[in-house]
Amino acid sequence: MKRIVLVRPSGPRNVGTIVRVCANFGPVELRIVAPERPSLLVHPEFEQMSHGVPDARERCVIVGTLQEALADCTGSIGFTARSRGQRRRDDWRAVREDTSERANDPDQRIALVFGNEVTGLEIVDTDQLQTLVHIATSPEHSSLNLAMSVGIVLADLFTAPRVKKRERPPKLLSGEAREYLKAGLKEAFGDHVAQSAAAREDILESIERVFSRAPLEDRDARAWHLMARALGGTLKPNDLGLKLHEKRGRRKAAQEKARKRDGDARDSGATD
Repeated sequence: MKRIVLVRPSGPRNVGTIVRVCANFGPVELRIVAPERPSLLVHPEFEQMSHGVPDARERCVIVGTLQEALADCTGSIGFTARSRGQRRRDDWRAVREDTSERANDPDQRIALVFGNEVTGLEIVDTDQLQTLVHIATSPEHSSLNLAMSVGIVLADLFTAPRVKKRERPPKLLSGEAREYLKAGLKEAFGDHVAQSAAAREDILESIERVFSRAPLEDRDARAWHLMARALGGTLKPNDLGLKLHEKRGRRKAAQEKARKRDGDARDSGATD
């Protein structure tokens, strides 16, 4: 189990965003240690940034001390951009695989601890944590926003099946349709665009080379056929002995036959 612990946060926008991130990459518990603003969870900016998350306020458990937030945890990791005394800080990338295994173990509860937006974690905080890490950034700007840091870490640890909207796969061009497209383009560009025999030869070779290799969909072919016709192309599939719509016609006939069969079955049931 993963638990995000925010120590003395001050920004309602950050906390609202973190509530949303926890919902994105859950299941995640959220503990808030001694927030600097008592109105944090009723602030309009909290509501704005956590919009759409059911029971957003109830997900935030307020506690008085870091010790209380860690009481039932089996492990703790503090995230800090600053060195804290003589404590070693590991690169998050070096420990995230092991952390992921522990954080997704139902028998463990790992606290991922983040400090205040301005001061970060203080030494009194880091002394209570088992491990300290930092998230590597470019030297151009080394300071990470609090909510962004939490989002990076939870996304790295997320192991549940990803939610992905179902997308219709592209309808790829068949071999016959590709040959028809090349022939149509050669007719249009070779016969109506080329200004010399040499130019025609170059155009035909280019069409053969490019359109034989390119990954093409049906919609690409439709667009190129429209351009070919606009240039004067008149080639039809039948001119090449192709019956590109035969499969579509067979499918339509089969669907019509199935509808007729279902209709006859209903009519028969009505007369029994």
